[in-house]
Amino acid sequence: MRRTLLCALVCCAAFLGSAQAHNPQPDRIAAALASTVSVLPEWPGLPQGGGPDIPPGVAPEGTGYAFDGDGHLVTALHVVERALSIDVRLPDGRILAAELLAGDRATDIAVLKVAARLKPLTDAPPPAPGGDACAIGNAFGLDLAVTCGTVSAVGRAGTGFNAIEDFVQTDAAMNPGASGGPLIDSQGRVLGQLSAIFAAQADTNIGVNFAVSARLIRRVAEDLIAFGTVQRAVLGAGFAPLPRERRALVGGVSVRGVRPGGPAETAGLRPGDVVRSLAGRPVTRPQEAMAEVYLSRPGDLIDMVVWRDGNETTIQIELDGLN
Repeated sequence: MRRTLLCALVCCAAFLGSAQAHNPQPDRIAAALASTVSVLPEWPGLPQGGGPDIPPGVAPEGTGYAFDGDGHLVTALHVVERALSIDVRLPDGRILAAELLAGDRATDIAVLKVAARLKPLTDAPPPAPGGDACAIGNAFGLDLAVTCGTVSAVGRAGTGFNAIEDFVQTDAAMNPGASGGPLIDSQGRVLGQLSAIFAAQADTNIGVNFAVSARLIRRVAEDLIAFGTVQRAVLGAGFAPLPRERRALVGGVSVRGVRPGGPAETAGLRPGDVVRSLAGRPVTRPQEAMAEVYLSRPGDLIDMVVWRDGNETTIQIELDGLN
């Protein structure tokens, strides 16, 4: 099995097959399509869009969607980071130049700016496994298409794609070129941004696909628009997986170390403590705790449920910012 980012390159394996959502609403899907664009970067050594004599999928393409009404689009950073120039194809067929406003490598999120005002998509309520999910993407550079399935899992982290992950997992089929497109619910609201797939060695649909969660997109994109970078919160603690023998007693992650004078130490966290939840989110992997800190802002107060010496307690921590 391999991990595959969804850039449309011939060397990427096709991700074939489809799944059906329980109750997609065609009018809401159509409205979401009207707020989605094909992203057409020009990468060094590759003709934009493949050129007239090159089949679709040879040159990298991607997808994006309207984040607000001021011309800001969100997409995947890996689609545009190496681009010499970027165009976007609007739903009505117009092609406009786009500016890469800023990007965040830790989450693979980028913000583009265009001279057009598309209706922004709204965020869905927090999803649950089994809910409807439809992916909109510019598969293989063929232009926008919709595939539907279900939400398979939420809060996925530690898949190995990005440094910071808060993925919605879905079986809605994704293909190279879909990166940056919206994963929406049956009402056309954003569940996440299409990002990556697990693919078998054969060109088969194994139905393990990932979208960056809507809340992580909003957290990162708002900062990229306002500051050009993410204003990161600091906890002042490191985490490690629990040894097998301790997991027979309690679930969570171990506190590997605490920075002297940092927010965690000030709040009373100690090395060897077991963190069971952070900001209301149960954590079983260090990457899940890291994601929850990244989703927070400097100055936020977060509750941490800690298991220590056979007892459970709640510690409130005021997060610091990077100096």
